[in-house]
Amino acid sequence: MAYEQPHVDVAALTALLDGRYADVRELVRTNLVKYAGVLEEQETLSTDEFRDRVRDLVVELAATGQTGMGFPEEYGGGGDIGASIAAFETLAFGDLSVLVKVGVQFGLFGGAILQLGTKRHHDAYLADLVTGRLMGCFAMTETGHGSNVQALGTTATYDAGAGEFVIHTPDDSARKDYIGNAGRHADVAVVFAQLEIGGESEGVHAFVVPLRRDGAVLPGVGIEDDGPKMGLNGVDNGRIWFDHVRVPREALLDRFASVSEGGEYSSPIESRNRRFFTMLGTLVQGRVCVGGASINAAKVALTIALRYAVRRRQFEATGPDEEQLLLDYGMHQRRLLPLLARTYALHFAQEVVASDLHTVFSGDVDDERARRALESRAAGTKALGTWHGTRTIQECREACGGAGYLAVNRFAALKADTDVFTTFEGDNHVLLQLVAKGLLTDYAGEFEDMDQLGMARFVAGLAVETVVERTSVHKLLERLRDVLPGGDEWDQEAGLLDPNYQLAMYRFREEHMIAGVARRLKRGIDDGMNPGEVFSRVQDHVIGAARAHVERLVLEAFVDKLAGLEDGDQKVALGLLCDLHALHGLEQDRAWFMEHGRMPSARAKAITREVADLCRKLRPFAVDLADAFGVPDEMLRSPDLVG
Repeated sequence: MAYEQPHVDVAALTALLDGRYADVRELVRTNLVKYAGVLEEQETLSTDEFRDRVRDLVVELAATGQTGMGFPEEYGGGGDIGASIAAFETLAFGDLSVLVKVGVQFGLFGGAILQLGTKRHHDAYLADLVTGRLMGCFAMTETGHGSNVQALGTTATYDAGAGEFVIHTPDDSARKDYIGNAGRHADVAVVFAQLEIGGESEGVHAFVVPLRRDGAVLPGVGIEDDGPKMGLNGVDNGRIWFDHVRVPREALLDRFASVSEGGEYSSPIESRNRRFFTMLGTLVQGRVCVGGASINAAKVALTIALRYAVRRRQFEATGPDEEQLLLDYGMHQRRLLPLLARTYALHFAQEVVASDLHTVFSGDVDDERARRALESRAAGTKALGTWHGTRTIQECREACGGAGYLAVNRFAALKADTDVFTTFEGDNHVLLQLVAKGLLTDYAGEFEDMDQLGMARFVAGLAVETVVERTSVHKLLERLRDVLPGGDEWDQEAGLLDPNYQLAMYRFREEHMIAGVARRLKRGIDDGMNPGEVFSRVQDHVIGAARAHVERLVLEAFVDKLAGLEDGDQKVALGLLCDLHALHGLEQDRAWFMEHGRMPSARAKAITREVADLCRKLRPFAVDLADAFGVPDEMLRSPDLVG
């Protein structure tokens, strides 16, 4: 049957992408247009002036209600966590210093008060922080400890005689560093410190500690600006030291642990490690938001690059009278359209994780396993989303040539401001190790208690067949023989555009890699090697398995979205994107599939031809697909490229 090009209804596709929170996203777009000038102000204002402008803008946005949607209504919020994620993601279409300032104030600082505190903390702080009257920061990261939060050096020693905690920085390695809002604006910090009572350590806990009064730094508190950064210079990152700063006993955020006036420690969670991971698990919203923001920043870059590609002509490739449009070149299609397809795929994957977060944190599901699965999915989606943002922005900049290098065309700010997303809210490789831990232990009861060495010992302690059985590669192959043609030759005979084939390949890779990791861990332990050395040797394999798992989840989210659509042009257009995403992923990893006997060379060549054909089919309406992201024209700030 001859191919018929679908007609893309941009408005209808935008409505599909905006989903249940279309009104929230439209509110944010309206506010972005109102304050579009901030995109240029960072180039004309001094650093301090720009930081103050960003702070003022955050307070103005708070007055519209868009930044407080995740807080309880009784404190001036909207009582809808899903709405707060949608608002934050959409804010990424604009200046990213504003985005991060909002994330620090309402996501990290406000989220810690909300999720780790109890009613007395909510009553004391939430109403003021929701409006921006009280500015705060989230003081977790330390210079010498980075991602290893359990090893933080800051101490909080309880003085029973005074009924106070003494917050102290014992050395420079324990100074709080890279803390957003700290350098200039924060009045209060949520400080993560080792709780010590009677000479005994109870692990890391969170405390509310005043930093400034009427703009002046308080006695015992040392604050230093981190100085110029690669980007996000509208955010006042700073370092903080504490010299025996005293705070009242009520300063402990005590949802998960409390200290009596006499110094008796109690917690509903007996295990220290489980208590720690439960506490951190409540802060997963930050990872979800950062991943979504990166995906939306990629949408801005693609909108600019694709619009430019249908305006800019270069070389007389097809005739002597007129130069050819950039997007008519096969290589240009190859550079941009798989990124467009992957952006759609990650959008739908982000939609799933945001929905899961809303369900878990709204109390609709009170299940520990669901929380652990959410943490894993959020970690993996954040990793893939932020890597995609970084790669997409770079490729789009290059695709716009020298014009893309001019600050007026936004790529300079997009590159600089998003680069850190791959490492904050968790370094992506560390996050993928968290994903792998869940896969290898199946979110077992020991999940929270295991560090990397514990994971190695746990998996080695299983009969390795248990892990292999759970991944069930052999059962997967049996099922595929039933749903795909070709029997044992299913991977050679199935149609390339059959979603069953595409998903089967992604699942095979994932399950084969997980089983392989388990075998290597067990073999090393059985050979008497130190568990730490065993883990180090297979770490690349661990991360590869985790990434394969998340790639499968992303593709499944796209396939599931398609399955729920009515037949018509919109479904056809999205189907082309889904096929391109799936097959381009197989093409990119064809060496692995060929090594493992699942992709003969003829099949690999057929996939490459199909990817090129899909790009050609998508080319006529590629700009429509980008316009459906709904990035306001004022946010593109690229008159020479898209005007």
